[in-house]
Amino acid sequence: MQQLRNSSFRKDFITRFPGDESGSRKPRQTPGVLWSKAEPTAVPEPKLLAWSEALAAELGLGAPEAQDVEILGGNRLAPTMYPYAACYAGHQFGNWAGQLGDGRAITLGELPTPSGVQELQLKGAGPTAYSRRADGRAVLRSSVREYLMSEAMHYLGVPTTRALSLVTTGEPVLRDMFYDGHPAHEPGAIVCRVAPSFLRFGNYEMPSARGEKKNLQDLVDWTIDRYFPQHQGSETRILDWFAEVVARTARLMVEWQRVGFVHGVMNTDNMSILGLTIDYGPYSFVDAFEPNFTPNTTDLPGRRYAFGKQPAVAKWNLGCLAGALLPLFGSQEALVAVLDTYDGIYWKHWFRMMGNKLGLAELTADDQALIEQAELVLGTVQPDYTIFFQLLADYIGSEQDALAHFTPSFYGTPTDDQEALLTEFIRNWTARISGEDPEAARARMQAATPRFILRNYLLSQAIEGLEKGDDSVLRELEAALREPYSNRHDKFMQKRPEWANAKAGCSMLSCSS
Repeated sequence: MQQLRNSSFRKDFITRFPGDESGSRKPRQTPGVLWSKAEPTAVPEPKLLAWSEALAAELGLGAPEAQDVEILGGNRLAPTMYPYAACYAGHQFGNWAGQLGDGRAITLGELPTPSGVQELQLKGAGPTAYSRRADGRAVLRSSVREYLMSEAMHYLGVPTTRALSLVTTGEPVLRDMFYDGHPAHEPGAIVCRVAPSFLRFGNYEMPSARGEKKNLQDLVDWTIDRYFPQHQGSETRILDWFAEVVARTARLMVEWQRVGFVHGVMNTDNMSILGLTIDYGPYSFVDAFEPNFTPNTTDLPGRRYAFGKQPAVAKWNLGCLAGALLPLFGSQEALVAVLDTYDGIYWKHWFRMMGNKLGLAELTADDQALIEQAELVLGTVQPDYTIFFQLLADYIGSEQDALAHFTPSFYGTPTDDQEALLTEFIRNWTARISGEDPEAARARMQAATPRFILRNYLLSQAIEGLEKGDDSVLRELEAALREPYSNRHDKFMQKRPEWANAKAGCSMLSCSS
């Protein structure tokens, strides 16, 4: 195993594309370039708080020593690193925002690993040319959330960026948590994020919007050659590549719906070109099933990024990407035709996913009605999404009264009409599942629905503990997130408690970090 400090990093991206090598941290527009040099800003006292041993092993890295922690905290660089911030644009909450870029993320370089080349990036390591009016720092609160959720989503089987380390900085950071005029100092921290690429839709929107056709063409060519080599040499390779981005994004949305994940801020600059979950901010899992639930206070009152709207927003974002690619085509017809494949791909995978959650090996023509009835029950009764499907798996072959069996998943007392709706669904589902092998059906359901999810109130408890010097909850959650389908951590398979309903950070969050 090599150490981070003596690893050999590559500089493929910055070598391939024009950049601003001045190293200036002054916020500015950077036309004509795709990146700007950005060295991390030193912190007073970097201390390792968390380290993903499993990810480190995949990267071929040994346990970090003091000099490695200095790198992870932004206080030094390995000899082969050339840190930079990427330049990109984006549509935020449906509106064109112009140049954005990595305002607090600094890429250290590209590390060849046994699992392929991976980019390592520090989030919260200081200002860059794209920080605008911000300080480039991140607080412990948001950094704990990003570190844990990145790894949790990986073990849930959802495509995601990863997190290698969490380092506290010993430096207070001033933040207005809810943008309500009450800023306060919070402990600072830095996360080391890992992905094959952090390219997002906004990377293509930026040169397109600036009329930099060569930069756009070069970026598309490089993306295909490096990350989608199966499309090299094809006369329709850009369309083929875009079609795969559409398909990956559709499948990602199905995975979010499967586990009940709500991203909270699905701007085009937060959409990965590789179909990964990227940029963990005001996210949440749904507790009570509510398609209109958004965890992001900034998303109120429109709820653009609510749980049930995410698939449609993803298609809208893909439309923005298609618009960015338009200068490379003579007309929009071909791009529109590819974009229009999104719905078919999404619904095909969504029905299969729901079939798995209901334990069905093969879907019949009549199963669509049963799946739609399940959705109606969820939306009407609003049980705990995760617990309900676990109880459903346990109900196979049960003689117990349905209402009593599912009561542990209820957040309120169902009305007579809701009881009747639930009872009818259970009757229909029981009749349908009787044709399946019970053990195989139960295994299918348990593989489709986790027993452990990283609920916001658990994250809040971990953060509060750390702020008091107690890391016990953090360690418990680290262990549980690695086995989300196991029953070994069922102490956490509980509904959101009453006290968390109105507590800051447990139900609603903001983009502040």
